[in-house]
Amino acid sequence: MNTRVESASAVTAPRAIREVTANRPIEVYALSGFLFALVCVAALLSPTFLSAANIRDILTQAAPLGFAVLGQAIVIMVRGLDLSVASVMATVAVLATSFNASSDAMIPLIFLAALLLAGTVGLVNGWLVAKRGVSPFLATLAVMIVLQGLRFAYTQGAPAGTLPTGFRWLGTGVILGVPVNIVALALVAVAFGLMLHRTTLGRRFMMVGGNPRAADLVGVRSDRITILAYVLGSMMAGLAGLFLVGYVGTVDNWVGRGYELDSIVAAIIGGVALTGGAGTIPGALLGALVLMVLFNIVVILGLPIELQLIIKGLVIVLAAAIHMRRVEGR
Repeated sequence: MNTRVESASAVTAPRAIREVTANRPIEVYALSGFLFALVCVAALLSPTFLSAANIRDILTQAAPLGFAVLGQAIVIMVRGLDLSVASVMATVAVLATSFNASSDAMIPLIFLAALLLAGTVGLVNGWLVAKRGVSPFLATLAVMIVLQGLRFAYTQGAPAGTLPTGFRWLGTGVILGVPVNIVALALVAVAFGLMLHRTTLGRRFMMVGGNPRAADLVGVRSDRITILAYVLGSMMAGLAGLFLVGYVGTVDNWVGRGYELDSIVAAIIGGVALTGGAGTIPGALLGALVLMVLFNIVVILGLPIELQLIIKGLVIVLAAAIHMRRVEGR
């Protein structure tokens, strides 16, 4: 009898995933409307908000966060959480300068090394969560601390080295008026979107997040999918770190500090369910853009920078309340 019940659950699992994700486009439209209203209010408060320079600055600054959000969203979709994002960003930044390269020809090698390092960190995170049963919070917190210790031991507290000049172009350059890093983010986001919403692998991410037991019953290895999610998440954090270094132009041991929280907040704003199994790539990126616009408003209005922290906290509470109301009404 139990086998019959489990089989029925397995059969209906894909249907449940489709029902959960069916409402996501509506959420994306609603978030787009909110972003439009926010931009209108910001334009009324400060005429400089809609200037070409300010819009370009917002997009340029949003790109590194966008990469981090892409990875964080995938992890949250499988019922995970990654607190090591900022530490991965700082570590790959230090790795990039350790090449002490001046030639732009070294940039592909630097990117490859950074992605390999970030992927290894994700593999450790995923193994701890999926194979050892460690909670995502504790596993990624521990990895964050270990990376921080290794980074400080290697740099002796003061990173040294140079980056190829091409990094500045990647972080601040423009193509036909569009920031280079936004173009790169768009390409990666399209690949992620197609993978998540148009392939069997993407459906497996959703299924594992929505109902891991049912996923196992239909032959999906939830442990492998979870590990892959953490690997992708860390690799996106690695890309975020490299593009952020290109933007700020310098490297220290705290590059990306706060991005672990910002990426979680942005994903929540974008409709990625904390309980897993639901979310979209466009929604996650819109969440990052909303957060960046809010931060920009704080700056151009000359408000206390601490207000950003208050905004993050309020957004988390509001997004969690909306999510719980949606779950209860389902």
